[in-house]
Amino acid sequence: MHVESTRTLLLTQGYEPIQIISWQRAVTLLALDKVEVVEEYDALIRAASIVVNVPAVVRLRKTFRRHAKPVKFSRVNIYARDGHRCQYCGMKCTIDELTYDHVVPRSKGGRTTWENIVSACYACNRRKANRTPIEAGMKLLSEPTRPTWMPSVQIRVSARSVPDAWRDYVYWTAEIDNEEGGAD
Repeated sequence: MHVESTRTLLLTQGYEPIQIISWQRAVTLLALDKVEVVEEYDALIRAASIVVNVPAVVRLRKTFRRHAKPVKFSRVNIYARDGHRCQYCGMKCTIDELTYDHVVPRSKGGRTTWENIVSACYACNRRKANRTPIEAGMKLLSEPTRPTWMPSVQIRVSARSVPDAWRDYVYWTAEIDNEEGGAD
């Protein structure tokens, strides 16, 4: 079995991609009648009494509702809340270019909470140092708050590693290369 056929794309009832799962999990969901197969790989699964194609894309049969759980406090969710922008200079950054900053430093009683942590580029974080923004002569772009929601699930895959069977179901932020290596 090829590596690409070991992964299955899971879609909502409305055909939105929500997760990449193993083909074994996809087959289990299929057996439980929770999903329907939308696309298949050429690879076969052989069991004692049946032979079926490995599911490439499956779709949930029932509406998928995200539970209203509080958003987990994490570095990545802080960056997502702040739009991957330094909250001091406004520069859009990659995850590697960001850190987080305590608006009120811990040495001055600041806590590690949604309301006291912001995304910052390394240069602004160094410039602010162990001071409040006012003491450092800096201004926050927006007041940090606890988010009530996070953007819909983002699935990150390289265009080169995406199986052909998925291409109609994933959103692209860049053009997909054609066979000759250029854009279509």
